Amino acid sequence: MLEFDFRTIGNRLLTIRKKAGLTQNELAELSGLSDRTYADIERGTVNMRLETILRICKALKITPDDILTSRNVSIKEEMSELIDLLESCSLHEQQTALSILSIYLHSVKQIK
Repeated sequence: MLEFDFRTIGNRLLTIRKKAGLTQNELAELSGLSDRTYADIERGTVNMRLETILRICKALKITPDDILTSRNVSIKEEMSELIDLLESCSLHEQQTALSILSIYLHSVKQIK
């Protein structure tokens, strides 16, 4: 299924970029984009043109399919993507996210 949620696309790019061992600045340079533009793309706050998508995919050596289509992923892959996303957050954002997750998990365990 084709994906139009730019946050989801940005998260996929973040995961793929980290697996490739690249920084945002390095990938921006390889793609011919400004650092700021690429950072906004990963945050999902930019509506990308097709040309931009193709340049990023070429730099990452992936196909547009890898970032534009939904896929069935294993729970381990989903957890890895969430950890990558969490690692890209500020310390305060990480603490907040972990607190929310902890509260949720403790409430679920008490119910069962």
